[in-house]
Amino acid sequence: MKALVLAGGLGSRLRPFSHSMPKQLIPIAGRPVLCHVVGSLRDMGVVDIGVVVGDRGDEIASVLGDGGPLGVRITYIRQDEPRGLAHCIVIAREFLGEDDFVMYLGDNMLTDGVQDIADAFRARRPAAQIVVHKVPDPREFGVAEVGEDGQVLALTEKPARPRSDLAVIGVYFFTASVHEAVAAIRPSARGELEITDALQWMVDRGADVRARIYSGFWKDTGRIEDVLECNRELLDRLAPSLCGEVDGESELEGSVAVGEGARVIRSRITGPVVIGPGAVVRDSVVGPHTAIGGDCVLDTAEVQDSILLDGAALRRVGGVRASVIGRDATVSSTVFARCGKLVVGDHSSVEVAA
Repeated sequence: MKALVLAGGLGSRLRPFSHSMPKQLIPIAGRPVLCHVVGSLRDMGVVDIGVVVGDRGDEIASVLGDGGPLGVRITYIRQDEPRGLAHCIVIAREFLGEDDFVMYLGDNMLTDGVQDIADAFRARRPAAQIVVHKVPDPREFGVAEVGEDGQVLALTEKPARPRSDLAVIGVYFFTASVHEAVAAIRPSARGELEITDALQWMVDRGADVRARIYSGFWKDTGRIEDVLECNRELLDRLAPSLCGEVDGESELEGSVAVGEGARVIRSRITGPVVIGPGAVVRDSVVGPHTAIGGDCVLDTAEVQDSILLDGAALRRVGGVRASVIGRDATVSSTVFARCGKLVVGDHSSVEVAA
């Protein structure tokens, strides 16, 4: 089985970060979302991966490379502009050939993995198998009506009156029969080839389209709030490790991972916390659910429940919580000041008034 990872979306809801990086590369618990996705695919035994990219394909390739260090083989497939999920299958036809494949949205996090769902697809090989998740308000999603035996009866995109609480989430399994479906449908009112339309086309023609319920943690990392929630979820599973230096005046409590070359000096760290390689934490207090990127600097700072991207700096500021600080961004004050929740884009400088 091959994989098709979709990483060409614009990510307008994740601004300001999506202005300066592909949304699929925002780090969660110290690793880009796409690296989590590729790891999940590798864990289900898929090593031949096509990645659909847009204008920022070079940035994605600079992180994933050819996939070798991640234990997979990656082929990049260029999409000139977003034209729908089904269009991604059309342009990946040569890569996919006649193989079965899993299509995985590159900004989705399913932290419990879908190994059992992949095994069910391999065992039965229906024409298509969607992954669904029970949600409190299905009106914001594609919704599947499913029979008692798991057969998909109908699919509706963002229905005003949902007939099911099963939202279709970002993982789909297909045999080669899907190629006939995506070739048969026409663009929707918004000008895109919708995967929901392709699946409904298959259902209408009696194809075996199945649904499997995923009950673990799932998020589309499209908003800052979702990114922080995913960060908390993954850090709660963090295994402690110490590759850097922690001086005798510092205190580490709970699960803390200190990266290679990182230094913790006269500071208190309460896990779960990950501190990236080369980071310096001096005279600071770091609270739970904080991910500090590589080469960050915390000097006389207090932070918790936050993400600091590579090269970010906090100097003489406290009370930083539920925040995301961009790459090489600085938040500082001339004297110690408290500032609360912050969202600071890459390469920005913020000075907090005392």
